[in-house]
Amino acid sequence: MAINTNCNVIAVVGGKGGVGKSVFAANFACALMMELRTQVLLIDADSKSIGDQNVIMGLKPTKTLKELAGFQGSLNSQPMNTLVSMHSSGLAYVGAVRGPEESMNISSEMIGKLTDFFSRAFKYIVIDVGNDLGPAQMAILQESTAIIMVATPEVLVVAQTQRLVNELLSATFPKDMLQLVINKASNNGLSPQAISNQLQLPYLGIIPQDEITSMMSLQKLTPFVLSSPKAPVTAAYYDVVRKLTGGVLQRLKNLTRPKPNALNTSGAADGASSLAGGGSSPASVSANGMDSRTILKIRLHNELIRTVDLKKLLMDTKDENKEKEIREKTKREITLIVDKEAPDLAREERSKIIKEVLEEALGLGPLEDLLADPSVSEIMVNGYKKIFVEKSGKVMLSPVHFTSNDHLRRIIERIVTPLGRQINESVPYVDARLKDGSRVNAVIEPLAIDGPALTIRKFKKGGISPEKYIEYGSINKNIVEFLRICSENGLNIVISGGTGSGKTSLLNMLSTFIPSNERVITVEDAAELQLQQEHVVRLETRPSSMEGSNSVTIRDLIKNALRMRPDRIIVGECRDGAALDMLQAMNTGHDGSMTTTHANSARECIARLETLCLMSGMDLPIRAIREQIAGAVNLIVQISRLSDGTRKILSVTEVAGMQGEIVTLAEIFRFKETGYDKNRKIQGVFQATGTIPSFIQKLSDKGVIIPREIFSNDPGVANPQNLATVKPPGPSNIASPKMPGMIAPTKKIG
Repeated sequence: MAINTNCNVIAVVGGKGGVGKSVFAANFACALMMELRTQVLLIDADSKSIGDQNVIMGLKPTKTLKELAGFQGSLNSQPMNTLVSMHSSGLAYVGAVRGPEESMNISSEMIGKLTDFFSRAFKYIVIDVGNDLGPAQMAILQESTAIIMVATPEVLVVAQTQRLVNELLSATFPKDMLQLVINKASNNGLSPQAISNQLQLPYLGIIPQDEITSMMSLQKLTPFVLSSPKAPVTAAYYDVVRKLTGGVLQRLKNLTRPKPNALNTSGAADGASSLAGGGSSPASVSANGMDSRTILKIRLHNELIRTVDLKKLLMDTKDENKEKEIREKTKREITLIVDKEAPDLAREERSKIIKEVLEEALGLGPLEDLLADPSVSEIMVNGYKKIFVEKSGKVMLSPVHFTSNDHLRRIIERIVTPLGRQINESVPYVDARLKDGSRVNAVIEPLAIDGPALTIRKFKKGGISPEKYIEYGSINKNIVEFLRICSENGLNIVISGGTGSGKTSLLNMLSTFIPSNERVITVEDAAELQLQQEHVVRLETRPSSMEGSNSVTIRDLIKNALRMRPDRIIVGECRDGAALDMLQAMNTGHDGSMTTTHANSARECIARLETLCLMSGMDLPIRAIREQIAGAVNLIVQISRLSDGTRKILSVTEVAGMQGEIVTLAEIFRFKETGYDKNRKIQGVFQATGTIPSFIQKLSDKGVIIPREIFSNDPGVANPQNLATVKPPGPSNIASPKMPGMIAPTKKIG
């Protein structure tokens, strides 16, 4: 919205139905018009309206909001008297609906356009917003100069008004915008001062109860300010108008409208000194190197700590049911502190400051927006001043930063503490995870010389579907179908790739092919796998305590998993001697198990597994280890992040057995680079090598249908239902691409 700066929008709300806000809005608009002798527009924007204002004003709307919202032409070309109804007193009026048979359904965008349009014709607009604040009503409040809250002296009404006050403060409205009017006041109810104390709002005016005058005005279909100009209740309305327009409205207008010298969205501006609380120095950067905006945030945070027990709040946030309530409460406290410490902030900047202080107090500070951005796949923090992000495979510097290294350190502790992990000078690095499963690694001083280093590897909620992999160009349909068959039918798979190549995401995708009736045990350093099956047990390692004891390793968990009657065991990553335990598990009937490891090719993957097995402390001959690998692993899927930032499956290779001392491999699919496009993106094709895996016969014997075209590069294969059959073992372990009938030696499975 872009409300005319010469217009004052006054919203009227009520915390509960029955407080008389519609009657108040109509009479207030009339008193405003009569007192200031200027044109005033009254709009009924109550979402629950059944035409109440039509009755109070005694008018039939020329156009309703509902009708104006559906108007196809240009409003600017229409005479104003064809859009608004004119009361005999001179008050202009736009109704919500024509009667109870209609309902007002209008978008926040449309109500904004209409309010903007009318603000260019009227100096004052009074809007009956109601007590049900939907998106359209909130849009009106966002651009209002003042919000008049109508309450009656009843305990329940005051309680509901308190709820509304809290809701508006949580939405970062300045408290000064809220102008309390006590309606239907009498000697029998709560005193105005008691209501004011309860709501912590000074009252703007008191409207006495006068049922007789109110009933007569409704019978005459005319607001009593016009029909009973000498009644005490009418005098009370004029008193409210005079108080509001006698300086309050102008002060609120300055408060709620962005100033020309206000901070811009990047946080650097001419008004930096005002952000620092009106200090004498006009410089935007202080002697200690902090800009005025940062100084303000630190001051607000310190005041919040003084006002609220943040440690207790953070302890309570472990209970998800309390988390939302605590955030809202803290947001209200910050709003009040901002009103006190920085009353001259422009609306947009004020909301940003409140949000940032809230996230620094209860959330992850500047990381919150980056975590919420779906285009960001990785966040890398190099000290508090530098936050790098990866978008579409490219790394770039983010404009946001922490206020200090201490602030960054607190955020790291906030991540790891709920997980029972610790980071300090004795244990200066840690692996952890966020609630959404994103992987976190943190290193602090003295290991990190330039300040704490934090790395967050984000994962898409629910993982990446096979269709998305195909859409991204990371794989083709034939390879997906082949991997689906292998995963469903219990082949043991190792995913190999470099750091950040997408191994865990691919493992998540392959796990979706596991039949839902199988029991799966996952073992990870920091739980990040997102298996969709119901019958899943997730195990996570535990670091040693401060005394250096009670740690639980991957090896411990794999051994324990074997006692949990698993059908499959999935290990997030094999990094040490746990590889030997994983291979033994694969060799002892847990077909269909999966894991990942760091390697740059299938052959390097075998060497890597050998090295990891040697780290187990078992004095095994290298041939025995290779036999374990050859007997346990069926497939190696190689994934890589290419130089243009894209991730692709480079090869799918069968572990075909042993020839002498060597583990033999048979590549089934590969990705062949063909060049670059005009945007320097790598081009290439996925190819079948012509090799048909040796385990196909066993799957065929089990009745598994495997279309032959999976292993063909010819798009015109005649019969897609033709099965890939197995011939007797030939002399070579890798078939020639020119001879698709040849296969690798048959290997015993399981």
